[in-house]
Amino acid sequence: LISPRMASGMQEKQYTPSLLSFFIYNPKFGPREGEEEKKILFYHPIEIEKNEKIRNVGLCEAIVQFTRTFCPTKPAKSLHTQKNRQFFHEPEENYWMVMVVRNPMVEKPNKDGKPPTVEYQEEEIIDSVYGSVLQQCYSMYKLFNGTFSRAFEAGGVELLIQKLEKFFYRYLQTLHLQSCDLLDVFGGISFFPLDKMTYLKIQSFVNRVEESLSHVKYTAFLYNDQLIWSGLEQDDMQILYKYLTTSLFPRHTEPELAGRDSPLRPEVAGNLLHYGRFLTGPANLKDPDAKFRFPKIFVNTEDSYEELHLIVYKAMSAAVCFMVNAAVDLSRELCEQLDSLVGPQLTLLASDICEQYNINRRISGPEKEPQFKFIYFNHMNLAEKSTIHMRKTASVSLTSVHPDLMKILGDINCDFARVDEDEEIIKSDQRELYVILNQKNANLIEVNEEVKRLDMMGMDYFTTLKLSTVQVLLTASV
Repeated sequence: LISPRMASGMQEKQYTPSLLSFFIYNPKFGPREGEEEKKILFYHPIEIEKNEKIRNVGLCEAIVQFTRTFCPTKPAKSLHTQKNRQFFHEPEENYWMVMVVRNPMVEKPNKDGKPPTVEYQEEEIIDSVYGSVLQQCYSMYKLFNGTFSRAFEAGGVELLIQKLEKFFYRYLQTLHLQSCDLLDVFGGISFFPLDKMTYLKIQSFVNRVEESLSHVKYTAFLYNDQLIWSGLEQDDMQILYKYLTTSLFPRHTEPELAGRDSPLRPEVAGNLLHYGRFLTGPANLKDPDAKFRFPKIFVNTEDSYEELHLIVYKAMSAAVCFMVNAAVDLSRELCEQLDSLVGPQLTLLASDICEQYNINRRISGPEKEPQFKFIYFNHMNLAEKSTIHMRKTASVSLTSVHPDLMKILGDINCDFARVDEDEEIIKSDQRELYVILNQKNANLIEVNEEVKRLDMMGMDYFTTLKLSTVQVLLTASV
C-alpha cells in the first residue's frame, strides 16, 4: 500500500509492510544432496524459480542450525535485515514455517531528475506482532485440517502438500500485515457483559438444546460478535473465535433488531415467526437442491484429536455454534429439526439480550468521554478489551491514537515478554493493562496520582494497577 505525503514541498511515497514470501519445509524429507527440493512442502509465491526456492529454504535452515549452537532449545525466531524481516516458527517437530515481510519504506524524490532515495524503516516492524501472525497461520490451518503430522501419516507427503496448497493459497490473501498491532499478539476474546438472569437463560438454552440434540458435542454462544458461553477448550475457542469474527460473520451481516416489541417480530397463528438461519450449511432449507455440507474442524489435537462438523446458526445478533461428531450424517431432517427447535428460542433470547442491554445502558446513564484510553488482556481467560481501537478487523485497524503510540505499546509488550524476573515489572494475576493519558507535560508525580484515581474508579475488573502501567503512561505522555 502506498500513502503519499507532503514534505518540504515535495511528494514522497510511504510503503507499508507487505508479504514477500511464505514457505513451509521439513529438513528430514530431503536430507541428501540433490534432494533439496523434497524439503519444500509449500512456497508462496508459486512463480519463484526452483533454485531460488531451494536457496532461500537452505539459508533459513542454516540460520536455524547456527542459532541452535548457542541455545539448543530456543532456535532463531526472526532475522533482521535492512530491507526485510524473516520470521521462523516450528509448530511441530521438524516442520518449519517461514514468513518474509518487507520492511516499511519511504521513497523520497530527488532534484535534478535523479532516482528517488529509498529509506527502509526497519525499526517499525515489531517481532512479537508478526511472529504472532505466523503462529496464527498455523493455528488456523490446524483448526480446519488437523496437524501436519496427521496428514502425513494418513496420505504421505502428497496429501500434506495438497492440504497445504488448498488452504494457504487462499488464506494468505486474507493477511493484511499493515493492520497488525498489539491485539494480534494477544489474540484475545471479547466477552459480552450480561446480568446474571440473562446469563442463566442462555445456559438453560444451551442445556436444553444439547439434551434434545444428542449429536451436539460442544456449543458456543455469541452476541454482537462477543462471546458469552463456550464448551470448548480455551485454545480451540480462541482460534475459532478469530475465524468467526474476522471471516464468517463479516460475510453475513444483517441489521440488529431491538426489543421484544419490535414490529419485525410478528406472531402468525400463535406460532413465532423466527429469524434463525444457517451461516454454514444450507442457505435455504426449503430449497429442494440445498446442500447439507458443513465445514469440519479439528479440536483437542494434543489429546483426543476430535474431528467435528461446525454448524453456525444465527438469529438477529445472536449466533450459536454447534459442533457435531464428523461421523454423524447431517441430513435434511436433522437440520430441519435443529431449525425448528433453535430458531424460535434463539430469536427470543436475542431480543431479550438486546432489551436487557439497553435497560442497563439507560440505568448507567450516558457514557462520558474518558480522560484515558486502554488495552486490557487477561492471560487466564483470554479476555480482551480496547478503547483505543475504534474498529479492528482482518483488513482494517482504526485506532484513536497515533501509530507511534501503538508502536510504543508493542515495544513495551516485547520488554515484558523478554523479562523473566524483574523487580520493576509486575504483572497482577496474569493481567496486562496499557493506559494512555492525554496529558501534556505530565511528570511522574502527576501520572502516579492519575493511576490512583483510576484505581478508585472501580476498575477492579481489570487489574490492580502496578508499576508496569505507570511505565506505559509515562512513555505515552512524553
